[in-house]
Amino acid sequence: MVPIQVSHNAPRTAVAILGATGSIGTATVDVMQKMGEPWQIVGISAHSRIAELCEIASATNPQLVAATCPTSFEKATAGGVLTPAGSNMLLGPEALIEIAESADVGTVVAAVVGSAGMLSTLAAAKAGKRLALANKEALVVAGSLVNSALAESGGELIPVDSEHSAIFQALQAGQGREVERIVLTASGGPFRSWTKRQIAQAGVEDALAHPTWEMGRKITIDSATMMNKALEVIEARWLFDLPPEKIQVVVHPQSIIHSMVEFVDGSVVAQLSPPDMRLPIQYALTYPERIDCPCPKMDWSQALQLDLEPADTERFPALELGWEVAGKGGSCGAVVNAANEAAVENFLQGKIKFTDIVSGCRRILEEHHFDPNPSLDELMRLDRWAREEINRWAVC
Repeated sequence: MVPIQVSHNAPRTAVAILGATGSIGTATVDVMQKMGEPWQIVGISAHSRIAELCEIASATNPQLVAATCPTSFEKATAGGVLTPAGSNMLLGPEALIEIAESADVGTVVAAVVGSAGMLSTLAAAKAGKRLALANKEALVVAGSLVNSALAESGGELIPVDSEHSAIFQALQAGQGREVERIVLTASGGPFRSWTKRQIAQAGVEDALAHPTWEMGRKITIDSATMMNKALEVIEARWLFDLPPEKIQVVVHPQSIIHSMVEFVDGSVVAQLSPPDMRLPIQYALTYPERIDCPCPKMDWSQALQLDLEPADTERFPALELGWEVAGKGGSCGAVVNAANEAAVENFLQGKIKFTDIVSGCRRILEEHHFDPNPSLDELMRLDRWAREEINRWAVC
């Protein structure tokens, strides 16, 4: 495979993994170790899991290693964790940007959860990198800024989220003007068959019991509220330049159909595979080529049932919020994303009820002063404001 050259003459096979100790990060490490040469991990980062970060560094020998929480790094090293020999150790949140902009990096896997990964994602876009994007919040918060940066720098964005990767793959079957709608699939989370009354009584452990995926706590709660799907609707609006009325959501509990594209002639093209994030990760790295992947394949010798159900916006009001924010754009994404992150944390701490997560986001969205064309500074200010408002509301 001949590397495609990007900015600073770094090949796309030189990869930085931002958020290397999370579920996407560790899956990326596994994929790259199996791909072998010429693929090389040249940079990794973590926030507080310093021991795991150093283990990954010892196994992969990256040039750049970043710990964005200096306090956690100091505690870990004082406790006997050995820093990787031969790597340049970087400390602090700004280290993410340093890696994203590095001339030694051709591809950035943006896997830092939440708005914490937004600035490094934007930095990678400005630097003209291939951006393998797993951090949906970057586009939810600052989609117009990221797209403008990519257009100016000549960088490219390949989605890693299984749903958006599926849409990206299915779109290869036609042209943009031929798309009637895209259909994002949702597992339905742990409350797919729960009544509205039952959902109102859900506790933390109930919400964390996802039936299909093993994910971090925040993402798992987002799946339970279906806020993850609302954020994906907003992300799809920026990724594929589609109005919200052309973005639909259906519930698919088997998580085999990862999403679909319906074309104007009525043809529907879907991407199917067993649920394993290594496939969309690898595709984002190797696109437009495909190579053998370590994830499981479909077993066509066995009977297979694929259910598709309409999404219930009455039980899962986050979806309506997603379509509304996708339609309005501007400052709405930053406010809803920050409010959701803060609300989820308050729920996990037992300070608010499960149903308060989405209602709190709705309240903060309606109270904020809408800006149709916000600057980065304004988006960051609104991010802080929304979190403060949710935290103040949670203790009332």
